[in-house]
Amino acid sequence: MSAALPPLSAGSPGLGSVTPASEGRPWVAGIDVGGTTISVGFVHSETGALNGFTVEPTLAEEGGEGVTARIVSLVRRAAAEAGLDLGAEVAGIGIGCPGPLDRGSGIVLTTPNLGWADFPVRDLIAGPLGLPAVLDNDANCAAFGEWWLGAGRGSHSLVALTVGTGVGGAIVVNGRVWHGASDAAGEIGHMTINYGGRRCKCGNYGCLEAYASGPNIAARAREGLEAGETSALSGIVDGDLDRLTAAHISEAVLEGDPFATQVLQETARYLGVGLANLINLVNPEIVVVFGGVTSAGEHLLDPLQNEVRRRAFLPAVSACKIVPAERTDDAGVLGAAGLFLRQWQRERAESAPPPASGRDS
Repeated sequence: MSAALPPLSAGSPGLGSVTPASEGRPWVAGIDVGGTTISVGFVHSETGALNGFTVEPTLAEEGGEGVTARIVSLVRRAAAEAGLDLGAEVAGIGIGCPGPLDRGSGIVLTTPNLGWADFPVRDLIAGPLGLPAVLDNDANCAAFGEWWLGAGRGSHSLVALTVGTGVGGAIVVNGRVWHGASDAAGEIGHMTINYGGRRCKCGNYGCLEAYASGPNIAARAREGLEAGETSALSGIVDGDLDRLTAAHISEAVLEGDPFATQVLQETARYLGVGLANLINLVNPEIVVVFGGVTSAGEHLLDPLQNEVRRRAFLPAVSACKIVPAERTDDAGVLGAAGLFLRQWQRERAESAPPPASGRDS
């Protein structure tokens, strides 16, 4: 079954079946730049097949130029291992990166979890590889990948919530990512949920990310343990609380640890507050939740859904499913490639000659 992107709109019939394959370059590179890891893969423009998928640590301490140089090397190596000729078989590159961004210029304006500011990430990757590229927010890419080839297939409106090094969000409506007036839409992680609350890396106080990102989940647990809470978490990290991560908390929850369960349930409620706001605002058909915390399954999703039901309007909640992502590892790569294909389609639609009127001249 073909996984070619559906048409951009009712005004472009059949455009979803038009791909770079017709030009002999069927593959698109997808790059997902995260605060912890970088993922690279090649996506077939007609089938959605993924080839050469590779993951490496980001090593943000190397600085922006060091990270982008490693990405270029990683793309070349992944292409060679996949048996692809970058110059002859790859049409272009989609890049997902934390923002806010200036997509038109290919610049990261600021990203607290990488420490970049006014950084030309797109051109530093595309230039050495000699391929056209598009840049988008990493959460937008993950959301688009899940809409195209994951849990959101067939939906008209999707909201994504990504929980990792940071907390991100994205909105997809009728096959288009909603970017807003300045490419800053969907930043659910920087929605204020507690006036005067915990300080966030963005400089604000009380952001959702300051409570529910992976590092901040671990920080809240560590604070509780240092205040005297008892938990198997101390044993999991051999008493070195600096090693504690959100993954350890999920592990302890699955083993029935009461304190870890309390921390996760609090996290779910924080996330539920943010999602209730978005569900009231957007009224989506589906919310897809990404991140390692979803490994806790119903221990996270049940209290999250309860909080959403408690806070959001009933008609909006009744119409919306909240589900874990299907493409847990590769949604960002798929979505980045898919957004390059969307741009490719759009440019060809705009340059296509108008349809014949059907009348003799």
